[in-house]
Amino acid sequence: MTRHNIRREAVSDQLFAVLRDRILDGELPPGSALTAERELASEFGLNRHAVREAVKRLQQARLVRVSHGGRTLVQDWRRSAGLDLAMGIAATDAGPSVEDLARDALEMRACVGADAARLCAIRCSEGTAGEIVEAAGRYARGGPDLAELGAADIAWWRLVVEGSGNVAYLLAFNSLVEGTLPVADVPGDLRTAELLDVPARLRLASHIEAREAEAAERLARELLSRSVPTTPRKAAR
Repeated sequence: MTRHNIRREAVSDQLFAVLRDRILDGELPPGSALTAERELASEFGLNRHAVREAVKRLQQARLVRVSHGGRTLVQDWRRSAGLDLAMGIAATDAGPSVEDLARDALEMRACVGADAARLCAIRCSEGTAGEIVEAAGRYARGGPDLAELGAADIAWWRLVVEGSGNVAYLLAFNSLVEGTLPVADVPGDLRTAELLDVPARLRLASHIEAREAEAAERLARELLSRSVPTTPRKAAR
């Protein structure tokens, strides 16, 4: 067996990344047994503890599972994995490009934001509706600095998503904001056009305050869809 060298810092994290990529690239196909701990330890020159930590992370990412017979089997990540795997998928040769993944994330952002606005109009308290209107007013009075507008935009949408009462939407929002998904790769002109549409935010806040759920959903989808690139997807690598 070929012996590979691996950096000594955070070795379990590095081994996790190597095994993750083998799974995502299809080198370890769904249903196959993960390479035995002893063999992995020998291949990478690691102790068994580091190997176990890496395998544990694979289980947490739902890339492998322990069968009733005790074997660790590879799962089909398309059916088992969550959003936390997104950047790992983009980094592999077999996965979508970062650009395509960014587009996918922005499409999800538009869908989640639109339905969150609808639910917010139905569910949020009067106090929250007032906060959303007030925050939209502050946004309208803000300066032209795009970084400041971006931060204010995130804070405003957080109020809307929290007002929806949907915890899953809130967690997805956190993933989008904190960089689990590469939405920062949206072309600057598209994001700028979205950020500078102050009247749309004021109208959306008014729809939420007036409990006009369908109007809020339509406007939120139209606003957020502006940042979704319309260029064709690249061919799979």
